[in-house]
Amino acid sequence: MTEKLFLFVSGSQSIFDSATPQAERIKGITNGFIVAASVMLLLVIALTIYISVKYRAKKSSAEPKQTNGSGKLEALMVSVPLALVIFFFFWSVNTMNAVLPEVGNNMPGIVITAHQWWWQASYPGTKVTTANEIHLPAGKKILMQLNSADVIHDWWVPSLGGKMDMIPGRVNYLWVTISKPGIYEGSCSEFCGLQHAWMRIRVVAQSPEDYDKWLMARAANAVPPADTQAIAGAAIFMKATCGDCHTVRGTTANGTEGPDLTHFGSRQTMLAGMLDNNAENVNKWLSDPQKVKPGAHMPRFIFSKESVGALAVYVEQLK
Repeated sequence: MTEKLFLFVSGSQSIFDSATPQAERIKGITNGFIVAASVMLLLVIALTIYISVKYRAKKSSAEPKQTNGSGKLEALMVSVPLALVIFFFFWSVNTMNAVLPEVGNNMPGIVITAHQWWWQASYPGTKVTTANEIHLPAGKKILMQLNSADVIHDWWVPSLGGKMDMIPGRVNYLWVTISKPGIYEGSCSEFCGLQHAWMRIRVVAQSPEDYDKWLMARAANAVPPADTQAIAGAAIFMKATCGDCHTVRGTTANGTEGPDLTHFGSRQTMLAGMLDNNAENVNKWLSDPQKVKPGAHMPRFIFSKESVGALAVYVEQLK
């Protein structure tokens, strides 16, 4: 299946580039804080300049009049900050109630599990499991279930709204309603180890029609290898116990420790957004994983150059 090219790509990981109602609420209260803080800052600067000029020392002047115990001034200094605190407290509570999910009896539309250092996405009710490139339908309210397989991670795509910790043994949730198709970037926002910086998130929002087509295509088994080199790569994949860690549906490979590779060749990036997904980068990765991404849990197998090339061709044909 040929993927469609998306015209919109979120240019920055910013809460001000909001693409969901949830993100819009968070942006609103953030703007409110910025305005209030700016007004207070300007007021302090203005008063500082005024007092410095008006009461500056002069050779001919005596000590200026001292004012003590002004009840009106003290009341003003206490009441204004207190009113601001109360105002923002209720605004924050209202925003939290609007953004955080009430799960109830709702079933999640997607289950995302964080691993060191990649993202697994499973779609309940289907056989689809993918990695790092998260596809969601635009215009639909989706309940996201967030889990962790090892340490504490944190899901955050700023344009899509709330960030949420992913804690081992605990299930958390987020609602998301993406307003328009596009690609939205994010990253893990809780330090989780050596490759934390390269645990990127790529959310691909599609029209409901395109999303349904994508989901149907990803539910199919992997295509068989199409040429001699790919067939040789498939044989090496099975013999070298790659299938003990990775799943390729339609084959005997059914491991769950590493990413599902059934449709690996259809992804635009690899290694959680670290590299473009192409045969050259796959070749580098298979030749020496620790050189490419130090600390990754992918073991290094001692393959010949020809074997690495065959493996790279095989996994690139998994579409």
